[in-house]
Amino acid sequence: MPDLLLELFSEEIPARMQAQAADALKKLVTDALVERGLLYEGAKAFVTPRRLALAVHGLPGRQADQREEKKGPRVGAPEQAVAGFLKAAGLASLDQATIQSDPKKGDFYVAVVEKPGRATTEVVAEIVPDIIRKFPWPKSMRWGSGTLRWVRPLHSIVATFGAEGDEPEVVHFSVDGIEASNVTRGHRFMAPEPFTVKRLDDWMAKLEAAKVVADRDRRKEIILNDAKDLALAAGLELVEDEGLLDEVCGLVEWPVVLMGSFEERFLDIPDEVIRATIRANQKCFVLKDPKTGRLANRFILISNLVASDGGAAIVAGNERVIRARLSDAKFFWDTDRLNGLASRMPKFQSITFHEKLGSQAERIARIVRLAKELAPKVGASVALAEEAALVAKADLLTEVVGEFPELQGLMGRYYAQGENLPAEVAAACEEHYKPQGPNDRVPTAPVSVAVALADKIDTLVGFWAIDEKPTGSKDPYALRRAALGVIRIVLENGLRVPLWGIARGHALAVRAKAQDNEFDRLHAALYALPSEVRAWPEFEALEEKSIFQDAILGLDSKLFTGAANEADDLLAFFADRLKVYLRDRGARHDLVDAVFALEGQDDLLLVVRRVEALAAFLATEDGRNLLAGYRRAVNILRIEEKKDGRAFAGPTSAALLKEPAEEHLAAAIEDVKARVSRAVAAEDFEAAMTALSDLRQPVDAFFDAVTVNDADPALRENRLKLLDEIRAATRGIADFDRIEG
Repeated sequence: MPDLLLELFSEEIPARMQAQAADALKKLVTDALVERGLLYEGAKAFVTPRRLALAVHGLPGRQADQREEKKGPRVGAPEQAVAGFLKAAGLASLDQATIQSDPKKGDFYVAVVEKPGRATTEVVAEIVPDIIRKFPWPKSMRWGSGTLRWVRPLHSIVATFGAEGDEPEVVHFSVDGIEASNVTRGHRFMAPEPFTVKRLDDWMAKLEAAKVVADRDRRKEIILNDAKDLALAAGLELVEDEGLLDEVCGLVEWPVVLMGSFEERFLDIPDEVIRATIRANQKCFVLKDPKTGRLANRFILISNLVASDGGAAIVAGNERVIRARLSDAKFFWDTDRLNGLASRMPKFQSITFHEKLGSQAERIARIVRLAKELAPKVGASVALAEEAALVAKADLLTEVVGEFPELQGLMGRYYAQGENLPAEVAAACEEHYKPQGPNDRVPTAPVSVAVALADKIDTLVGFWAIDEKPTGSKDPYALRRAALGVIRIVLENGLRVPLWGIARGHALAVRAKAQDNEFDRLHAALYALPSEVRAWPEFEALEEKSIFQDAILGLDSKLFTGAANEADDLLAFFADRLKVYLRDRGARHDLVDAVFALEGQDDLLLVVRRVEALAAFLATEDGRNLLAGYRRAVNILRIEEKKDGRAFAGPTSAALLKEPAEEHLAAAIEDVKARVSRAVAAEDFEAAMTALSDLRQPVDAFFDAVTVNDADPALRENRLKLLDEIRAATRGIADFDRIEG
């Protein structure tokens, strides 16, 4: 079967757009072909800096003929209806139509329209120009006097179609004055002359001869293998970088790997700074000395041509630029170390974090307070957590981080180590940003954990306080990532952290500070608080903690209620994020809902343990049957409550238990509730599920032997209360109403 070859030859396509453009061309063309009845066997897209191409294999030579029946108006219909039918069907008169009879609707006209299939070349010539004109480039341009918008000036189009062994024909069409042909060009410098191509294999072979590797994956393979070989010959190891490999692959059509060097004095700079400098400015790879584990004073560059001097001038040019950039980096590094991290802190007072949340200095103060509160809960030293939280953000004001923002945190660790700060503090400077994504590692050192949690919880509480929550796909402050970071830190470290109480306490501090910063007025307000607020045990507990003095002094009933509501809402957000986290690990989201629905469930570790135990229980026959019995009980209860307009809440009256089955069920419920309560208190959720399974047989027996809606109103009410007791027994574990399936 014939194959289609399409090539769009232009000026250099930005590397970041190439892969997406290749996928888009393949989808747009193949979808358009299939839509027109032209099925194919396979398709592959190609992209280099100067060309975007597509080969479609196994296309038919033409479309299949189509026969379509179009139903018209009834015989004897008005002339206007008949005329419309003839026009739509493409008939000259009713003589070209047939008449069909319907027992119910009578006789009506039918037009049989036969459409002969068009040649595939005609279809391609129709669809490709439209695809080119509407191609979804992120950015495009016009040039000269033309109207076409393309990523860069488009020079030529190759479009051929034919079967293997035959001379393919050119698919004739034009776009903005550019005529499709079978002529293309090779490498800009090494083979600039035009040449003709036939189909895919011929195109690839001639491009190879013209110093162009058309296959993107093959270019990547050449770069990676040659770079490793060159490094090995020098006794070094290539520091692989998939992102950089993708980028340099999009910069060359004929990759030539060369090695350069720089002065050893620059090795005093941290490896990450050297790598960032060389990567950002020259798109070069760095090399590592396997003996020391540190970077070597060599680098790998990728040229786009075979130079007559073996690449000496190209290497020298790159060395000159890299030397200048590393000189800048060394100046930044040396300058930053002249002043300590703590000396930079006053500058944060003049830097706004958010107009509604104050300065960076105020945010750091909040993180310090929260880190001190969290430290005992995660096994960290309060003093070290306070010191780490105070300097963790200081590297944001350094020259190196100003030049390379991606090194924030890491540079904080280097500067802290240079000042001989405690190792825990230095580690926290780097690790408090983690995890920054689902594949990023989670901090495990207690001080790092305390500061990381404080940083993320402050972000969440702060933006919740000013009502800047994520909506739909919009999350400009990365709050979903922050919540997922808290979840991962807590669960992967096995921490017991009461999130609701921490969130409420921190919300009090944020809201009080935002409400009024005047200490004297806050102090006076303390003695004017309503008695019901001052009686709250939480108030007394907060009052005793110096870390909350500024918040306590500004409390009023509205502030306290607002903080509690904010904590409720934030906990629901954590529940949603936890569902996503567990779902990715195969857990059921409805079980997370069922556990979170219980009051006071803010210990994520215990929530997960409950979910796991509940999932295991529901996978057993006892669990499935108890869930079915529960639903039967609740459905009856809801119907009767709706009918009577009131709720039926236990406990039941023992005197009204007439049937042995209901007596047995009532006794079983009391026993199970007590056992579940003890097991949950001991955090033995398997034992709680075992106790719950003992309800299965009494529930089944009750429904087999007892009529709930008895004629006696007292018996009916008592039995409905017994059904409510079933619900109460299960709620010691979870809200079974939220369990699906």
